[in-house]
Amino acid sequence: MNVLSNAWRGSRRGLLAASVGVAVLVASIVAWLAPHGPATAAAVPAVGNEVPVETGTVERSTVPVYLEGLGNVRAFYTATITARLDGELESVAFTEGEVVKKGQLLAQIDPRPAQAALDQATAQRAKDQGQLEAAQRDLDRYVKLAPQNLTSQQTLDAERGLIVQLQAQIKIDTALMDNARTQLDYTRITSPITGRTGIRIVDPGNNVRAADTGGIVVVTQMQPISIVFTLPEDDLPAVSKALNVGKVTVSALSRDNATELDTGTLTLIDNQIDPSTGTMKLKATFPNDHNTLWPGQFVNVRVLVQQQQNVLTLPSAAVQHGPNGVFTYVVKPDSTVEMRPLQTSTESDGRVIVIGGIDAGERVVTTNQYRLQPGTHVRTISGVVVTPPPGAALGPESKLAKRLAPSP
Repeated sequence: MNVLSNAWRGSRRGLLAASVGVAVLVASIVAWLAPHGPATAAAVPAVGNEVPVETGTVERSTVPVYLEGLGNVRAFYTATITARLDGELESVAFTEGEVVKKGQLLAQIDPRPAQAALDQATAQRAKDQGQLEAAQRDLDRYVKLAPQNLTSQQTLDAERGLIVQLQAQIKIDTALMDNARTQLDYTRITSPITGRTGIRIVDPGNNVRAADTGGIVVVTQMQPISIVFTLPEDDLPAVSKALNVGKVTVSALSRDNATELDTGTLTLIDNQIDPSTGTMKLKATFPNDHNTLWPGQFVNVRVLVQQQQNVLTLPSAAVQHGPNGVFTYVVKPDSTVEMRPLQTSTESDGRVIVIGGIDAGERVVTTNQYRLQPGTHVRTISGVVVTPPPGAALGPESKLAKRLAPSP
């Protein structure tokens, strides 16, 4: 009985000690959480309420004013190289696609028929020249004998007539020689301009004819080169004013406006406006030193008509369009945003000219405007923030939402 009583008392003391230990552990955990829990809980909402944005500055600068149009590249000169006499194409002296100089040999036609015609005309002229000299000597003798009545007047007249005939025949022979020499020159086909050759149309060994219009090859001048483009007729006063001041710079851009191909000068405005389209044609000349422009190519064209000095500008990405017109979000000193209506003018090189509604030095939001409203707190970032298209869903599980979520 004493043994059981002692065992029960020992078990009771063990349970009491375990309960005290658990109570101490719980108290320690509560004491540790007390200084940390509230501070952490308060920090999370502060970060979560800020919208990460990129900003730009409103500043005064010189802004170029451009007029934009669509143009077509045209060669200054294009020559289709054709044969000027019939014959066999003996050889070609160019490589397709190479640049040839003016007067450079391009092809050779069999020269033997032309050379034979020249030799024949030369021989006939020499023959007639000999007959003329003989007739002239006979006339000189008849003239000496005439005072002594040793020759008749009829003989003198006949001899003088023969000389006139032979002189005319020599002129004919000379013309035939010149024609034969020209035909012989035509067997050597040379380039009339400096330019780039295209694809060869006729191969050596084929017969070519002067009546063929297809030609042997086309040579196109590449440097300089021109662009013919159109602008609305309403732009005529601005372009004319710029031309009266001096040279007008024209830039040729790729179709996506991402690359400037070359820079040239405006040459002329066409002398009439197309009444069916209400547009005018203009022509600009480009050096094309690096062959970035190619005949037949379509390019975008920008004409610099004015430089606006010391105007107020802001980034184009900051301008938003609403039901009441254009506006922008201005970042206030307390890092909240304000919706500010704007009066804008032209846009150039990623900047918009502002006529009113904002002052120099103010900061404007350029990204994530779809998440803003007046009074929203923002946090300026330097990274790229992806702005989804209007109407795109932005659920809490989307990849875009995770990228835009502020860091804890």
